[in-house]
Amino acid sequence: MVIAGPTASGKTQCSIALAQHFSTEILSFDSRQCFKELCIGVARPDEAQLAAVPHHFIASHSMHEPMHAGLYEQFALQKLTDLFTRHRLVIATGGTGLYLNAILGRLHPMPDVDEAIRTEARSSYQEKGIDWLANELNMLDPLYASSGEMQNPHRMLRALEVIRSTGRSILSFRHVANEARNFDVLIFSMYVPKPQLHAQINSRVELMMAKGLEHEARSLYAYRHLQALQTVGYTELFDHFESKISLKEAQEQIKVHTRQYAKRQLTWFRKMEEVIWLEPHATSQMVNSIEAFGLSTG
Repeated sequence: MVIAGPTASGKTQCSIALAQHFSTEILSFDSRQCFKELCIGVARPDEAQLAAVPHHFIASHSMHEPMHAGLYEQFALQKLTDLFTRHRLVIATGGTGLYLNAILGRLHPMPDVDEAIRTEARSSYQEKGIDWLANELNMLDPLYASSGEMQNPHRMLRALEVIRSTGRSILSFRHVANEARNFDVLIFSMYVPKPQLHAQINSRVELMMAKGLEHEARSLYAYRHLQALQTVGYTELFDHFESKISLKEAQEQIKVHTRQYAKRQLTWFRKMEEVIWLEPHATSQMVNSIEAFGLSTG
């Protein structure tokens, strides 16, 4: 049972309530909450929430370890194989659409990239920034540049590395059949009206700052080059530490960038025809759907 949706839409509480109702466990498909060094900035579930229901892929890896969708696919399938020996139903929750695709067998095989090209591209990005990256993609891979993924440096770098290594757009490698899975899936996504979602995002950012996000980001500043830290909530504060923007500006940028990220998440999930859209508190409807699906507790 998948509980998807944009950031700050109520996935965590909904998933915990459902996992408790069905006496089962939770597998995360969040690409940042898996890093043990990151807590406040990735809105990791708190200790009480983690104690309420067993969680997997939460604070399970170090940001110094490689992690990508292919590795997550291996981790998730191994974990699900184990969980299904004890439970007929498992809850998967998160907001990283690519990692959800990994669970569903919808990852697309990517070509090998020349290591020298990768090193040069990442070095140039660190020196010249996202505007340089966008210009390179507009020139070399206009197909990707028009895809709407031009605010995510990690994916943009990957696209640039592929076009430079193969001469083909990364999008040309995505047309493959789904890989079969030996379990059934029912997918729900949180629906929250836009004004309410934006208000929840703004409130959560303010709460993160109150909890010590600035201190957490400062403790991670020396590792800012790591992929795990190329994410909303940290990059803005890193700019503040480098005197590029004020602390107030950093906080406002986090709000804006988080709202933009939520919009991209919604776009991703809306493309999935099988998604059932429900409000975060509609747990009884989810329970009824699961029971109609032929599953009961245990």
